[in-house]
Amino acid sequence: MDMKDNHGSQPVRQTSKAAGAKIPLSVYMITLNNGATIERALQSVAAWANEVVVVDSHSTDGAMDVIERYTDRIFQYDTTSQKDKYQYAQDQCRNRWVLFIDADEWLTGEFKEEVEKIISSGESRDGYIAHRRNVYLGREIRYGGWYPDREIRLYRKDKGSWQGGIHAKVHVNGRTGVMKNRYMHTPYTDTAHQIRTIDRYSAAFAEDLFQSQRHFDLFSMLTRPIFRFIRDYIFKKGFLDGIPGLIIAVSTMYYVFMKQAKLWEMEKRHGGNARIQK
Repeated sequence: MDMKDNHGSQPVRQTSKAAGAKIPLSVYMITLNNGATIERALQSVAAWANEVVVVDSHSTDGAMDVIERYTDRIFQYDTTSQKDKYQYAQDQCRNRWVLFIDADEWLTGEFKEEVEKIISSGESRDGYIAHRRNVYLGREIRYGGWYPDREIRLYRKDKGSWQGGIHAKVHVNGRTGVMKNRYMHTPYTDTAHQIRTIDRYSAAFAEDLFQSQRHFDLFSMLTRPIFRFIRDYIFKKGFLDGIPGLIIAVSTMYYVFMKQAKLWEMEKRHGGNARIQK
């Protein structure tokens, strides 16, 4: 059976999977060249939830070969908007309850047990905030700008929607609770991967600023990176995370600096009042 998205992309071959569902839950994720991490994410949910939805953007690193081993609910969707891609993935879900994870995250047994209890108990809340445990360069990060790390992850599909720009989040129209257990996250395989990601995200964030009529500000370029370092490394005690904590603080400075640098570059290339034509 072939499947094609609503935006004219190429069909994706679907394969039949044996049902291993335990709970009526749709887990969805978006991917783009996440071949190095996607299998652990899928392994943690494929035999547990009765639907796993993956929305890809024509990955070229072998990720699709891995994804097809775990689910047949695969879609291709090309967009520069993270919000639109997440929303598209949510829209493909068939269950009342949905949960999203990223391709570099995975669920623990304790976390899944708590989700099962929430769904089976008929809980009146419409969404749940979940805390994330970040593992970086072999160390769990407990201080600095990456801690605490929490957002809505589990929610009723008809109550949630994606809002925001490059760092879009789920907003739930209703009552929310907080989960006790945490899920896991390994954001980068090494520092080279981290720099590549910073380059991609700073470019996307700068374009988002440019499109929304925000202008380059030299004062922000000079002061915001320093402020972030002092806040995250000193006041939020990032130094207690050792060398990984220092690398995080300095790379965050670089990310904040490059957002303004790339915004300046766009204004110089296109003109301060012109917007990039989509």
